[in-house]
Amino acid sequence: MKSEIHPTLNKVCFLDVATGRRFLTKSTMRSARKEQIDGEEYFIVVRDVTMDSHPAYTGEKRLVDTAGRVEKFTNKFKRVRR
Repeated sequence: MKSEIHPTLNKVCFLDVATGRRFLTKSTMRSARKEQIDGEEYFIVVRDVTMDSHPAYTGEKRLVDTAGRVEKFTNKFKRVRR
């Protein structure tokens, strides 16, 4: 295996902003921020959404306000009868 062409595998901590949970793993990602966790140095990668906070995994229902969209569309493209 050629060492020059493969990315390096780093110890990374993904930090969920919404829940504060940390996921320790290895990844090719890097960041400027580093932290000592359990005596080892990890790159900290901040994420807005992870499996702890995503509605598909949590079962949380998020409603999107769609009221008036259909009426707005029909009014915009309504044919004027003469």
